Amino acid sequence: MSTLDARDIPADRISHDRLAHAGLDYRAIDAADSAAFRRTIQAVSRGFLGPEVSETSSEEQREALGHRRFTGVFDAASAQHDVPVATVDSWITPLTVPGGELDTWAISGVTVAGTHRRRGIARAMLEGELRSAVAAGVAMAGLTVSETTIYGRYGFGSAVPMSSWTIDTRRAGWAGYEPSGRIEFVSREQLAADLGEVHERARTQRAGQLPGWRRRWQQAAGLTIEDKDGDHVRGVRVVDADGGVRGAMAYRVFESEGDFAGARLAIRMLFADTADATAALWRFAVQHDLVGEVTAQLRPIDDPVRWLVHDERGAVQTIRDHGWLRILDVSRALTARTYSAAAAATIALTDPLDLTSGAWRVEIGADGRAHVERTTVEPDLRLDVAQLSAAYLGGVPLTGLLAAGRVTGSPEVAAALDLALRPAQPPVLGIWY
Repeated sequence: MSTLDARDIPADRISHDRLAHAGLDYRAIDAADSAAFRRTIQAVSRGFLGPEVSETSSEEQREALGHRRFTGVFDAASAQHDVPVATVDSWITPLTVPGGELDTWAISGVTVAGTHRRRGIARAMLEGELRSAVAAGVAMAGLTVSETTIYGRYGFGSAVPMSSWTIDTRRAGWAGYEPSGRIEFVSREQLAADLGEVHERARTQRAGQLPGWRRRWQQAAGLTIEDKDGDHVRGVRVVDADGGVRGAMAYRVFESEGDFAGARLAIRMLFADTADATAALWRFAVQHDLVGEVTAQLRPIDDPVRWLVHDERGAVQTIRDHGWLRILDVSRALTARTYSAAAAATIALTDPLDLTSGAWRVEIGADGRAHVERTTVEPDLRLDVAQLSAAYLGGVPLTGLLAAGRVTGSPEVAAALDLALRPAQPPVLGIWY
């Protein structure tokens, strides 16, 4: 984990002054103050259309999220002047990149009350977060989003696509081998622990992943107080010949009225750190008694289930955006990762916050490392920082962005740089944050 602490960075002064002119108070919130934290979490729940948060739930969340930097916007003229009308929280965490990790400013809990829309609050908060990340010396910011049309204007690019699956078990069948791992049921408490253990090992194997946290695994296992149907959650794990846990899966079965063999098995979370464990968990789900359909979300776009079933047309994959990134320091971000091929390019960046604007020379050697510096040379490629951020992990092709007109310049240089950017496996991000 990073030794940097986002809580040490004060609320951005530019955003504070901008909102003060509108009669609003933009400030940090002390998560150690249980009353202030509960009011903040109430605002977050309201923003995401959730219910009132109980005191017990608030304390559980405060314990789990106390390491985060909470910032809010307050309106003294409001009847609930001590409840923020807008929220955001953030923390510094390692992002797995090809060949290593990169400290990243993770952003979550972005809400603006319906009573205060169209007043520039979201813009002030998000720009404040990015300036705060730069002040902390962090080269990357990231988030997962509920609305995809908002974040490009701040320089974020959709960098890690993920897939969902709907599998007709009767048609798809099972064509895969018989995995060697042993499947066993576990309690929900053990399930949460296993999910966390396996994810922490697996997250360094492929780019795009961030560490999870205990409450995330408890949510998947149905253990949080908000989950009224948590007792319907089941859990299995895969144990290898040496007794090591190599995979874990949280799921729930929904019965089908009138068809006792047509239930739907909804996979809540599936993590494995070996191909054998992945296959074992998929086999358990697809061949489960009385189940006619299996659904899963947040799966890699190259999930092997496509080739583990007998009829691919019985397994429908839908790909959508998931992980969004925003480069804050071009040189540090591009030199933090390794590359798959040698390449050289001069790129001209535009940046809505002017944090990375200018021309950059990128030279990638045969050793897979990059040298990056500012230059005045005529660029080979022109693009916005959002497009470079999207292509950064190799999950979005530069050649595709070029074909779409989001990148302009030399097709040959774009193709060479695209080849260098792509790792052996596409990036993944198996959690929301």
